Amino acid sequence: MKESSIDRRVNRTRTLLQNALLSLISRRSYDTITVENICETANIGRSTFYAHYTGKDDLKRSGIDDHLRKLLVEHQREASDRSGNSSGCCFGFSLAMFEHARDHKELYRALVGGRGGTVALGRIRKILSDLVRDELAATANKNSADALPREVVVQYVAGAYMALLTWWLDGGAKLPPENMDAMFRQLATKGVTSPTAATSSRPATTAID
Repeated sequence: MKESSIDRRVNRTRTLLQNALLSLISRRSYDTITVENICETANIGRSTFYAHYTGKDDLKRSGIDDHLRKLLVEHQREASDRSGNSSGCCFGFSLAMFEHARDHKELYRALVGGRGGTVALGRIRKILSDLVRDELAATANKNSADALPREVVVQYVAGAYMALLTWWLDGGAKLPPENMDAMFRQLATKGVTSPTAATSSRPATTAID
């Protein structure tokens, strides 16, 4: 009971600090935010802050992990259960990530602005890489003689997804998440030389340009 009570206090403190940072990011540049600003907004002492985090970058990384990773892992698991892992990679995180970014467009723009963008984008890419790596480990054909090194595929898929996500958000996220998810899956699973990709009327380009 005592340990559970401590855990609740820890979670409450971390939530207050993460919400304080998000509130500040929505109103001002990340680069100008200090630990003192965060503590004042959360009404929490500096010593308590440093008992949980090493600085504001650590707080930002933790906030992304606590919320986004849990969301994407859950969707990845549900997609895997539906497919039964019988048809290769399903990239179950893809649609959920596009939907989350669309629903929080302003927050994403604030998160990736300035020096703080390196922290946020790096953490998001780390989460996606972990999800792709886990999925490949579960579905890879270990007997294939021409299989690419797994980490090469992980970095390619995660990097391509991040590029597509940021391009979409920079263009105002005009295409529906379902369309973005379908195009990502096509490129990730079939490649850019597939007949569909070669003969496409390029709806994404005309919709955003």
